[in-house]
Amino acid sequence: MKVFRHVGRRAGRLHVSCYRVYDHDLPEFPFCIEIYEDKLYVAEYKRQHGFTEKQHHDWRRKCVEIMSQVFGVAVENIFLKLRKVKSGRADQYKKMGEQANEFVVHENDLKFIVNLSDYLDTGLFLDHRITREMVKSESAGKKILNLFCYTGSFSVYAAAGGASQTVSVDLSNTYLNWTERNMQLNGFIDPSKYKYVHADVIKYLETLPEDYFDIVILDPPTFSNSQRMDEFLDIKRDHAQLINDCLKGLKKNGVLYFSTNSRKFILDNEKIRSASIKDITKTTTPFDFEGKLFRYCFRIEK
Repeated sequence: MKVFRHVGRRAGRLHVSCYRVYDHDLPEFPFCIEIYEDKLYVAEYKRQHGFTEKQHHDWRRKCVEIMSQVFGVAVENIFLKLRKVKSGRADQYKKMGEQANEFVVHENDLKFIVNLSDYLDTGLFLDHRITREMVKSESAGKKILNLFCYTGSFSVYAAAGGASQTVSVDLSNTYLNWTERNMQLNGFIDPSKYKYVHADVIKYLETLPEDYFDIVILDPPTFSNSQRMDEFLDIKRDHAQLINDCLKGLKKNGVLYFSTNSRKFILDNEKIRSASIKDITKTTTPFDFEGKLFRYCFRIEK
């Protein structure tokens, strides 16, 4: 309750309505809890708990009742699911349930569709809230390429910042369609300015025109062995090549925002052909992820 009050007050001061409030702070309460306006997204971490199926069901029900009391959220607005380690990018695309539970939420005066029950992730990565603002602030009159675009939140921010063109690329038709819906929800509908490309990013980079884009966003999966990809991706092994391929498509002094959730990641600076590399992990970490964020973020200039 004390943590919730503290984080909630900070969220209120910053006018943030979607934020993480708890992440396995106590061993006996193994959940990740995020607030999406008037709803709770709750992911239980998979573990050896020693319960029978009925005991586990009863325990989960009691936990939801406690959350309802603490957060003042109705039980029917609490979405609880089991979180497991992703085996690859394909897992991210799998539906977890049968019924869609889509809602529109707001972030910095922009609108986003989230689904709190049917997929492994909600559709909005809260940890990149500040990074999205950075991209928006630099996008006026610029051409923006959003690779592994997921549901297109970076594309929405870029368009809101006045980008002259956004190109969103992903291997999943589901997420590419989600991206387009998010763009249209915010009034960005001009097909000559806002483009959506269904492609394997690795192969797409081979066709990238040189010196074309002003900003590239590269937030790839840590590992992917999707059957739809011609090659499997290991970001620790492949990141330098991916980054260099992106840099080819950037104009001089163009900027690449590269992020990864790979733990113990080490950027191979010597192999990257750039003018400068700046680690912006700390400056892009939001208040609700301080001390708990296992991802790296870099600003790389051509």
